[in-house]
Amino acid sequence: MICWKVWGSDMGDFTGMEDLLQDFLTEASDLLSDVDSKLMDLEKYPDNKDLLNTIFRGFHTIKGGAGFLNATELVTLCHLTENLFDKLRNSELKLDPVLMDVIMAATGEVRLMFNDLGNNVQPRAAPADMLSALEDALQGKKIKAATAKAQTSATPAPAKKVGKQNEPDWVLLHSAVTNSPSKALVRKVTVEAVPVEPVVEIDEEQLKKSTFGRRADDIPGVAATPPAARREADPPAKDNTIRVDTERLDQVLNLSGEIGLTKNRLTHLRTDILHGNATPATLKSLDEAVNQLDMLVVNLQNAVMNTRMQPIGRLFKKYPRLARDLARQLGKDVELELSGEATEIDKTMIEDLNDPLVHLVRNAVDHGVETTEQRSAAGKPSKSIVQLSARQEGDHILITITDDGKGMNPEVLRNKAVQKGLITTEEANTLSEDQSLSLIFKPGFSTKDEVSSVSGRGVGMDVVNTNIQKLNGSIEIKSIPGKGSMFIISLPLTLAILPVLLVRLSDQPFAVPLSMVREIMTVETAGQQLISGKPTMVVRGEVLPVLSLAKLIGWEESGKSEVGVLMQMGSYSFILTADGFDGHDDVVIKSLDTFRPKGVAGVTMSSEGKIVMILDVKELLT
Repeated sequence: MICWKVWGSDMGDFTGMEDLLQDFLTEASDLLSDVDSKLMDLEKYPDNKDLLNTIFRGFHTIKGGAGFLNATELVTLCHLTENLFDKLRNSELKLDPVLMDVIMAATGEVRLMFNDLGNNVQPRAAPADMLSALEDALQGKKIKAATAKAQTSATPAPAKKVGKQNEPDWVLLHSAVTNSPSKALVRKVTVEAVPVEPVVEIDEEQLKKSTFGRRADDIPGVAATPPAARREADPPAKDNTIRVDTERLDQVLNLSGEIGLTKNRLTHLRTDILHGNATPATLKSLDEAVNQLDMLVVNLQNAVMNTRMQPIGRLFKKYPRLARDLARQLGKDVELELSGEATEIDKTMIEDLNDPLVHLVRNAVDHGVETTEQRSAAGKPSKSIVQLSARQEGDHILITITDDGKGMNPEVLRNKAVQKGLITTEEANTLSEDQSLSLIFKPGFSTKDEVSSVSGRGVGMDVVNTNIQKLNGSIEIKSIPGKGSMFIISLPLTLAILPVLLVRLSDQPFAVPLSMVREIMTVETAGQQLISGKPTMVVRGEVLPVLSLAKLIGWEESGKSEVGVLMQMGSYSFILTADGFDGHDDVVIKSLDTFRPKGVAGVTMSSEGKIVMILDVKELLT
């Protein structure tokens, strides 16, 4: 019997092991994510030998690394799953939905074991019923499906309203969310001579946010595992590592060398000028050197930005598993199709996109598409198709989530918002169709009358809208009742460099995100009208409020505002007035960590050496 020590409690005995462990977790997590993706394909093509061989090799590789680290419980689980795929690829077993559910549960348990290793503790043993189900499958026995009835039945009965004494089933909610490593459910424990079962307190908020593999709960042939079986841990640290192609690093290195040579040339020319040798030839050489330096700096900025770019497919590939698990839970037949996985986006944005996309995919499966019976009655194919795609347009990334479900009726949304007290009847009557669709982003809005373990609390779409706006992006909704809905997310390629429009109050410049600017116009007092005591302008038949930048930031108005910037934030458009504008620029944002005035997202430096405040327009308007 191998005697384990809790890693982290006596790190002196494991000198050098930390790097090996981290390398294993990085490689194995990527490998397991690829296995999950291949399992989605295997469910559609169960006899594909290439898929079976790839999945077999994936579990074999993970088992080998786990054995090197003496993670015996992980080795045991991988070994059983590996043997199962060996029989499948040799046609000794036949893949069916119940067996696939057990395999999915096994991959989820492997990921939970990764979480244990990430917290420097011994992985717990897999649930006994899961191991038993795998053993039965290897022996050709029929897997007990005692728990399959609840898993494969029609849409489950909704839970009661959330209350202190009757909380929704967070474990069931968590089971439908897929594989992004989290440490929210593990506790560091000390291994004693006498085994002691720890008492675990599960953080509901962490459960709602966590996005890693499916638990063994509610899987056919696998009995539910009590929450106490998981160990608790500190919140996971944000992953600050990135994989970069060496060719991109070589490009950065070459550009750095070119800049060094240009710097030497400028130093020589500066010396000549200081010694009075300011001939026309010297000045011409100086101008050429400055132009070359400008070009090299731009190229270097682009090259450095490219090192931060990652294919969005690394994020997308976890969602087919999420859609599949949730669809089976709700008794629906749904397939998630992916496209544009090679589209690149800033790595930091990929991490922040996870929660919004999880909510949107879940909403498409839960709210968007109908049950097979409803689709048949409507003359639609029994299988619903949800499409998740990404593409680059100019300096923006467009991500679309499309379903072929029942769509949304603006009138129904308006009535529901009035019923919930989110807007008044008078406000509802003034909303356009697009504004009515945007009501789903209001906190507390939900079309469900009762709270279930999946939805109904009215927080999901509010989270989506808030997180997208934090990324300086926008989200647009298109929907046709009876045909389906489309959510279009527009995001900048990166947050490190921000295109801005520079406006001016007196001599002080301010910057607003260029992505919000529709056009620049001349504003005259004679062209304004007062509606309810507030100035407005009519632009191509659209009545827009006129807001003074000076008034928004608490400055005294000069009365000289002549420039208006037509801005759009989501579905809300308005005209922002200032004394003038100084063109547009691409700026590097410097955050204000210790002191940040309201409405200021950060600062940058103008070409004249002035401090320029970058405005957080949404915060200014609240």
